[in-house]
Amino acid sequence: MARRAGRAAVRGGRKVLSIVGAPLLGTAGFIAAWWTAVAALEIAPYLVPSPPAVVAAFGRLPGYLLQNAWVTLVEALTGFGLAIATAVLVGAALATSRGLERALYPMLLVLSAIPKPALAPLLLAIGGFGQGPKVVLVWLMCFFPVVLATSAGLTSTPAELAELARTLSASRWATFVKFRLPAALPQIFVGLKTALPLAVIGAVVAELFGAVAGLGFVIQTAGTDAALAFAAVALLGTMSVTLFYALTAVQRRIAPWIPHTTA
Repeated sequence: MARRAGRAAVRGGRKVLSIVGAPLLGTAGFIAAWWTAVAALEIAPYLVPSPPAVVAAFGRLPGYLLQNAWVTLVEALTGFGLAIATAVLVGAALATSRGLERALYPMLLVLSAIPKPALAPLLLAIGGFGQGPKVVLVWLMCFFPVVLATSAGLTSTPAELAELARTLSASRWATFVKFRLPAALPQIFVGLKTALPLAVIGAVVAELFGAVAGLGFVIQTAGTDAALAFAAVALLGTMSVTLFYALTAVQRRIAPWIPHTTA
């Protein structure tokens, strides 16, 4: 028993090392390559600062950067949450009604083809420099990927599950909740993971066009302080990675069967 427990502990330690160590090793390699390139090419610090300069910039203004990071995070999560709430409902409606899909899908394609950053000045002109226009732009950026993933997932229920629902004489609602929605969750989460980075991008793009706070505002007003701008970019990257892994944890909590039922 003790030997078996020891083997399990070793396997668990290796798994943790693989999960944590590999990303840290990749990050360290990227920072080393960046540092080496800056030193070897003798790039001016006001163009591309070295990693120590970026760390020093964060040390100079930690409260300022974190306060603005919180503003961007709230904008991104608010717009992303609204996109989930509306896009899942629209995707479910499209999946359950072929007529509605034929009527609305072309318009959704047109809306998805519009470059969303081009709408930022218009949204700011209408809503001002507050958080409202930023949330709307985030919602626009995230809406279509989630709609598409939800609709595709709900219309690709495995035939054996549909046959099982008919065999059990399940109602339409029971079939949707017990069979179609669980089967669609892998694709829905793919859509959510695709849309999540777009939420951060949408918030920053809107802030670059006009804002009084946020990491996009920090980058825009940094001027020749490239280290401060790079510190804001590093915070944006950290934010995106953290949110992605948080969403992955939610997926494992809500649908723990996905890794065991997919290749």
